[in-house]
Amino acid sequence: MTSQHEPLIAANSRHHAADNDDDDNFDNFDNTSDREDSDAQSALHADKQPDESPGLFLWLLTFSAGISGLLFGYDTGVISATLVSIGTSLSDRPLSSLDKSVVTSCTSLFALLISPFASVLADAFGRKRVILAADGLFIAGAVIQALSTTVASMVVGRSIVGGAVGAASFVIPLYIAELAPAAHRGRLVTMNIVFITLGQVVAYIVGWLFGAYGSETTGWRWMVGLGAVPAAVQTVIVVFMPESPRWLVKAGRSAAARDVIARVSGQRAGSRRLVDATLKNIETEVREEAEARRLSNRRTNRRTNRRPGWRDSLYELFGIRRNRRALAIACLLQGLQQLCGFNSLMYFSATIFTLVGFPMPTLTSLVVAVTNFAFTLIALSLIDRVGRRRILLWSIPFMIVGLLLAGYGFSYIELSSNSSATQSSAPAAQGAAVVILFSIMMYVAGYAIGLGNVPWMQSELFSLSVRSIGSGIATATNWGANFVIGLTFLLLMDALTPTWTFALYALLCAVGYGLIWRVYPETAGLSLEDAASLLEDDNWGVR
Repeated sequence: MTSQHEPLIAANSRHHAADNDDDDNFDNFDNTSDREDSDAQSALHADKQPDESPGLFLWLLTFSAGISGLLFGYDTGVISATLVSIGTSLSDRPLSSLDKSVVTSCTSLFALLISPFASVLADAFGRKRVILAADGLFIAGAVIQALSTTVASMVVGRSIVGGAVGAASFVIPLYIAELAPAAHRGRLVTMNIVFITLGQVVAYIVGWLFGAYGSETTGWRWMVGLGAVPAAVQTVIVVFMPESPRWLVKAGRSAAARDVIARVSGQRAGSRRLVDATLKNIETEVREEAEARRLSNRRTNRRTNRRPGWRDSLYELFGIRRNRRALAIACLLQGLQQLCGFNSLMYFSATIFTLVGFPMPTLTSLVVAVTNFAFTLIALSLIDRVGRRRILLWSIPFMIVGLLLAGYGFSYIELSSNSSATQSSAPAAQGAAVVILFSIMMYVAGYAIGLGNVPWMQSELFSLSVRSIGSGIATATNWGANFVIGLTFLLLMDALTPTWTFALYALLCAVGYGLIWRVYPETAGLSLEDAASLLEDDNWGVR
């Protein structure tokens, strides 16, 4: 395996004579590491079976972890129907555009605040415990929302759910990526996105049912309260799920890691050799990163016998070129995923379709959610075959066209000065409404195939020592951009008009396309260790 720290390791070998006291723990590794690394790589390449489907145990783990994605999607989608169903139930008055923006964006704000903190907890206590903590927050937030009587209490409930979403959106893709074989990693991580989009579909169906047939005063309370049910189910399931083998190795529990890798590999031919090779690869990376960190600590006159903390991880993240590049790419993709404006449709789709005159806006929003779900399923079959980079470069142009076409459709609709009011019902506006619906479906299809799922492959860009904190910062970027979109969408619609708001999102997509073409390498089919090494190249690994 080509090490990210070869120059540092070479430098260390020149200092062995002077530093025998510090290097006792590494001498045994140095004599055999080259041979072991070669053997491990040979076994990995000999035993990879890219055409064989993941085993049943791995699918069960993915589905169990994916419940968090379902909750993520449900809480994202249910607010759309809730906003048009609340009426005067909160604070005894109709919600203003600012009320709607704050209730919506507080979820993203707290997701932004929690996701980096969750990355530290995931390194210290393991991935499973963070999932359990997120489930507890999901339950608490759902109950508080359902019992809310004021805008302020609703904001509190949505903020708690935001903390849960921030933790889950970071840890679930990381957990799945660290369990999955390289040949199927993209498909299995995308399964989490399938659950997110399924949660959005369920949210719109629930919103439509309670909006059409439920009580006007309590229907929306059931919408938000039902989010506690999947979280309670997952809390029970997670207790029986294994920990990530890479975290176990890092925590010094290689025997437990071997058991997990063996269970994930199943009973396939040669699986024992594959288990040994995978474990050896992980151990080698952990050893090399510990060695590099020790050298770095010595060079900066730090104590070398203390346990590395989050400050050391931050130093590695920003001090090593390939880690800086991984963070730049991950933050670019996560930021673009939100700044393209997609979640403005998820949060405010019912509001948008009310504006353009559809008689059943929540049911119309369901069409958008189903489009998102259907094309995410298509992405599931393409992501490992087509590749991450190529699927983005193919799909983003459809998003740009869809946004521009939606802006063009809005130019034929006359809105009042306040975006919460309905538009006039001129015949031209009715035709424009159909154009807007079609263009939004085109945009959502492009998003679902590419930008909706590829950014969540971020963990494969980072080396193990910074994978958790790097993924946490990238996820925080996602939620920071999400907060901006949720807070400003309705205000931009009022200030710039819908036409120019959608044109602005199209411009951001075009800028993102150029940056992706320039710096994002292809990582499909590579092990996590090999994928991270791409960013050592002068051309950022882009071939």
